[in-house]
Amino acid sequence: MKAHRSRVIDSELHTELTVMGAVLLEGPKAVGKTQSASQVAQTTYRLDMDRAARTMFDADPGLLFDAPTPILFDEWQELPELWNAVRRAVDEHSERGLYLLTGSATPRDNARLHPGAGRISRIMMRPMSLFESGHSTGEVSLASVLAGHTPQATPSTMSVREIIERIVIGGWPEAVELDENLARRWMGNYLKNVAEVDIPAMGPRRQPANLKRLLSALARGVGTPLKRAPLEVEAGGESGPIASETLNNYLDALERLFLIETLPAWRPHMRSPSQLRTSAVHYFVDPSIGPAALGIGTSELLADLPAAGFHFEALVMRDIRVYSQALDASLSSWRDTKLNKEVDLIIELPNGSWAAVEVKLGENATDAAAASLLSFAEKVDTARHGKPVALIVINAGRYTYRRPDGVLVIPISVLGP
Repeated sequence: MKAHRSRVIDSELHTELTVMGAVLLEGPKAVGKTQSASQVAQTTYRLDMDRAARTMFDADPGLLFDAPTPILFDEWQELPELWNAVRRAVDEHSERGLYLLTGSATPRDNARLHPGAGRISRIMMRPMSLFESGHSTGEVSLASVLAGHTPQATPSTMSVREIIERIVIGGWPEAVELDENLARRWMGNYLKNVAEVDIPAMGPRRQPANLKRLLSALARGVGTPLKRAPLEVEAGGESGPIASETLNNYLDALERLFLIETLPAWRPHMRSPSQLRTSAVHYFVDPSIGPAALGIGTSELLADLPAAGFHFEALVMRDIRVYSQALDASLSSWRDTKLNKEVDLIIELPNGSWAAVEVKLGENATDAAAASLLSFAEKVDTARHGKPVALIVINAGRYTYRRPDGVLVIPISVLGP
């Protein structure tokens, strides 16, 4: 087994095990769930490969629980009945940190599964952030910024080309140290398996060719609300649009595999009338999925910097999701459709404080991004929401500083938890 890479989620996992009887660690395949969970487990059942364990469960479920704890049930969705068995086992004991479950897909039929509230906590694991893969210095703590502190960091030495390479290579533990060509091959095989094996196995009427076209269409619209009619046309190809129900099934399957995540719309109280977007924005769980679905790499993205900017936004979203999860932060986006103005990301903390973030690939776009944030902040009814703890521009630049207008500028290559 490869040496364990420290992950931001490791401390969250340890904390949850001290307060809960069982913890579910879920996320897409190949993000390192088993590796992280194995660091604390005393017993491991690999249910996707261990036929004997599944047979044992069918014969006498209690046999699987008669082992040193914490017990790891890896890929638990291969044995959906296990969920209720774990819940009952937690009820029968007064101890905490007894069981770990990992899963790379949500079972289709959840109707018979008890929600597990108070017994089983859920933690989402994503591909590695730049900080976890060693490509961000982590000198600027997101938690510290959200606490109102002014960040300081040495100038970043990471070039725009290098950051775009990280978009293409992605944060998958098995690919993060590969060169771009090999990483693209790895990612291509990953998506091929998703389209030809994983999703068709979830149910009928899922055609691999349609799925591949849908992934490409989603990649072209990453960071935007889903537009169903164009997606139906693009996924169907020369055969004509796919049915709306079929599109629902495809998107549901991608969500069940944790490959796409939505960013809901923020609808704050505003000082002036606004027509706010209500539809969610979609992103892939890792920025590498978009270029892989389109069959492009660093050279193509450098030749089309506006498109590269959207994929850079996907990278930033992945990293902020990783860093903010332990803070119990809620993420959303805002857009005034009447004025056609938007803010890429709103971060809300449990204590009610909030921050607004604009994401720009180039340093030259900082002035416009800062102006957009300031204009937005003026419109928010601060009597109800309070003033933002920070207005932040995240870019692929070199310098970390607070502008005279108060807006923070932070390169993604220095950001950490």
